[in-house]
Amino acid sequence: MNGIEKITGRIAAETKAETDRLLAAAEAEAAEIAGKYRAQAEREAADARAKNEKAAAEREERLVSVAQMEARRELLAERQTQVENAFARALEALRALPEKQYIAAAAELLVQAAPDGRGEAVFSPADRERIGQAAVDAANRKLNGHLTLSAQTRELKGGFILVNGNVEVNCTFDTLLRLQKEETAGEVAGLLFPRAQ
Repeated sequence: MNGIEKITGRIAAETKAETDRLLAAAEAEAAEIAGKYRAQAEREAADARAKNEKAAAEREERLVSVAQMEARRELLAERQTQVENAFARALEALRALPEKQYIAAAAELLVQAAPDGRGEAVFSPADRERIGQAAVDAANRKLNGHLTLSAQTRELKGGFILVNGNVEVNCTFDTLLRLQKEETAGEVAGLLFPRAQ
């Protein structure tokens, strides 16, 4: 029996050695495979981080761009408001001219509106009483014309309307300023906001 025990002992030892060798090879192969997958996972994680960082940077860039556009839009709107306010103050200043200056301004407008010296000036009720006849007389002296003060009045907020037959020339302050605004709004903005240019 001693021989059988030796043989079985040797077979058991060889089997154990072979098992140990196979286990070691399997462990080495598993470690190699795990290493490859770990490296691949790290690369994919790094790629995902890079993509996320890039996407976050692009989103931040877009948000900054949108915020800048919104700020420019609000600044432009505020500037337009300030230009509108400047023209509104100019209109109020025209309406509040002292009588002598108002007569001179209305007479000059009449001269420009009626170079042939003909027509009928229609004022607001208050302006007709206050400066109407004086303005017409001053314009007639300059033109050697035949302008008349209309008996009619209209609800105007400064200035007048010159009627000559079927033609009406609107010389109200708000109309004149509106026309000037179309031509000079850029200049007014340049004066109000000199560094913006």
